Amino acid sequence: MTTRMEVHFLFISPEHNYVGHHGIEPGTSPIVSCAEVECVAGYGVRGDRFFSHRPDFKGQITFFSLETLYDLWRELSVPEQLRCVSATRRNVLVKGIDLDACIGVEFEVQGVRFFGTEECRPCYWMDSAIGPGAEDRLKGRGGLRARILSDGWLRVNSPNDRS
Repeated sequence: MTTRMEVHFLFISPEHNYVGHHGIEPGTSPIVSCAEVECVAGYGVRGDRFFSHRPDFKGQITFFSLETLYDLWRELSVPEQLRCVSATRRNVLVKGIDLDACIGVEFEVQGVRFFGTEECRPCYWMDSAIGPGAEDRLKGRGGLRARILSDGWLRVNSPNDRS
């Protein structure tokens, strides 16, 4: 399936801020906004904390819907000054596609092939990263985990590329 999703933001984080931090404060590793990211088949996004995490890892790359994030901010009454698109801790923030429809299927974005493995389920850290109640409200709409099937680059769409 070739998708026409609009790629609005790309992020990597070189270290884990939440994994291994149960019961203590999250880490402070930066979330890096990128104009493009390199997808490496079977390994993940180069430079990201999950790159080469383990063989056949289900979350080599993660996608999240901007429409869902905007709805969540409204539902939780998150003030404008506290809204941060990188707080989702997902690699690719998109518009224009039902990410749940990608679960269990192969799909292609900007010439790179992926296989949607499962929902990227929210955890309790979402309440501190986005706002109180975020974890519960994101159940069933936490984004998409995927395996990378072919090497290539994803780029933030320019306004002329959006369809």
